[in-house]
Amino acid sequence: MEKYGLIGFPVGHSYSQGFFQKKFKKLGLTDHAYELFEMEHLNEFPALWLRHEDLKGVNVTVPHKEGVLKYLDKQDSSAIKVGAANVILRKGRKLIGYNTDYMAFRDSLSDWMGKYSGEALILGSGGASKAVQAALSDLSIPYSQVSRSVQGGDYTYEQLAINPEIISRFQLIINTTPLGMHPNNDTTPDIPYQYIKKGSFLYDLIYNPEETVFLKKGKEQGAKTKNGLEMLELQAERSWDIWKS
Repeated sequence: MEKYGLIGFPVGHSYSQGFFQKKFKKLGLTDHAYELFEMEHLNEFPALWLRHEDLKGVNVTVPHKEGVLKYLDKQDSSAIKVGAANVILRKGRKLIGYNTDYMAFRDSLSDWMGKYSGEALILGSGGASKAVQAALSDLSIPYSQVSRSVQGGDYTYEQLAINPEIISRFQLIINTTPLGMHPNNDTTPDIPYQYIKKGSFLYDLIYNPEETVFLKKGKEQGAKTKNGLEMLELQAERSWDIWKS
């Protein structure tokens, strides 16, 4: 049996298991399995590989994409570029980290928007945010970042509340936070949505639910919206390429 999986906390909302189960069935790979490994603390990470000797690789989701780096024997250039890993390959006794999030986001955004010459505003400062920053850099799109603290970004949510017109500067707003993710569907980043300009683009990395409160509020202001499902599928396909390389 060849085993793959997803680590993070929580992981019950993820579509990854269903995606790979369908893929294995389509390819006739009856000796392949994809499991969910809910892991609140990363100190459980080394024991996972000892318990599952048939585990060939895993995807990594929030909140461990950055913290997992210290447990790896090697980082691919993509993980080094981003400073986070969302794919791990076990090669012999070595664990190698990769980042397929940034490539998937870059390609998904480019296909959706075409050539974009404006600025982007990134909500959040975690591992997913770093992948988005790397993608925007590849596309030569200047960006600013919103975080809960001054040290985490260019703006805080409090600053946006005091100076809400800042939002109107950005035609592209990307949510990289878990706010709005199932089962907490009613949560959303605390930004002044009424200042979002008509014709703006809102991209939410969340894909469950299909339309978050963030996207709904943007749509009410006349923005074009996109969720993270295509990004998930693109990064999953790249994960598979890595595992089978």
